[in-house]
Amino acid sequence: QVHLAESGGASVQAGGSLRLSCAASGYSVVGNCMGWFRQAVGKEREGVAGINGRTGSVKYADSVKGRFTISRDIAKKTLYLQMNTVNPEDTAMYYCAADRRGPTCGPSLGALDYAYWGQGTQVTVSS
Repeated sequence: QVHLAESGGASVQAGGSLRLSCAASGYSVVGNCMGWFRQAVGKEREGVAGINGRTGSVKYADSVKGRFTISRDIAKKTLYLQMNTVNPEDTAMYYCAADRRGPTCGPSLGALDYAYWGQGTQVTVSS
């Protein structure tokens, strides 16, 4: 049974930093792609960052390039999103997702490439 558990969401001032974590169980982090998505109130879910667990190849949404970094710890079976220089537009519920395609996957920002989702962790950025 695949289970993804996000943590690390918090309220932070603009310009600050935050690191989100996603602990995976029943799922091979190294054998798959994983990603982070977010959904702000009144907006559709947006792919933020994706990573191939084996190669470390990554992809980022234009809105977060240069500010956010996705990474994984294979031994800990944990996915991370380091968020730097956050701004109020980053306020959203952030979701961890596990890819359905297998180890040859490319990092993806498309929700249809993901089969498993966490419950989300809230990030709120104040001015």
